[in-house]
Amino acid sequence: MKIQEMITNYLKYMEFVRSASPLTLRHYALDLRQAYGPQSSSVFLKEASEDLLLSTARGAFKGWSKLSLASRNRKAATLKSFLGWAFDQGLIERDLAAQIHCPTVPKRIPHFLSVDESLAILRSFDLNQKDQEKVRLLYLIIYGGGLRVSEACGLKWTDITFSRRTLRVRGKGGKERLILLPKLAMDALQAWKKSTTLQAWDHVFGEQALNPRTAYEMIRQCGLQAGLLKPLNPHALRHSFATHLLTSGANLRTLQELLGHDSLQATEKYTHLGVDHLARTLEGFHPLGNNKNKKSS
Repeated sequence: MKIQEMITNYLKYMEFVRSASPLTLRHYALDLRQAYGPQSSSVFLKEASEDLLLSTARGAFKGWSKLSLASRNRKAATLKSFLGWAFDQGLIERDLAAQIHCPTVPKRIPHFLSVDESLAILRSFDLNQKDQEKVRLLYLIIYGGGLRVSEACGLKWTDITFSRRTLRVRGKGGKERLILLPKLAMDALQAWKKSTTLQAWDHVFGEQALNPRTAYEMIRQCGLQAGLLKPLNPHALRHSFATHLLTSGANLRTLQELLGHDSLQATEKYTHLGVDHLARTLEGFHPLGNNKNKKSS
């Protein structure tokens, strides 16, 4: 089989079997074509052999030496995934993936808010201003549920079960999970639905999904309005959600399910957790939960 055919089949496998997102597929295709050359190159059109696959991959990796560690790590992961797939499919006899080494990327501590900063933002909203209601709702959904900005922007009314205070969101790779919102956030959703004509539309924030760039700017303005010293972004709210639950004593496996992290091993360990258990965790440890609100009132 030619390398060209192998790459095409690998990308189809990642799309239809592994349900990789369109963005992930674009990165895979780019990395592999950078490694093995454009479609017109001699290597790309050659019959695949173990020596050719490995030597070309190693040569490409040396050519990426000036890239950032994070970029090199991602490209190395692509090569390992591709070569591992070829071995699993019986296209090569040796597991060449073991010959590709990912560089160590220093872990950076994600930016997150203190509980006081989170509540300061909440207090900064002026609900007498109509435009503040939408921004406040976006803040409460992302911080209250730990959603990714894309998940919050694409939220539909049909995804919401008000009686159970749950949202059904589609995360990376189109995978669905249930999110439980604190009462304050769900109350804001109900008030938003009653005070607008948006219930006639599919999406919570309008006729179409909210543009993520617009959402980023809305959250950035939240930080400025509250007088935060560091710029605020939606992902910092997601990190804050995770940090505040974890440092308050929430179970790590429960948190992983709430965040929708893609880890099969972890998922197998906590699939027994039910909605009621998640609800108690959310209310007991999240700053917007009833217990916290009662203590501060």
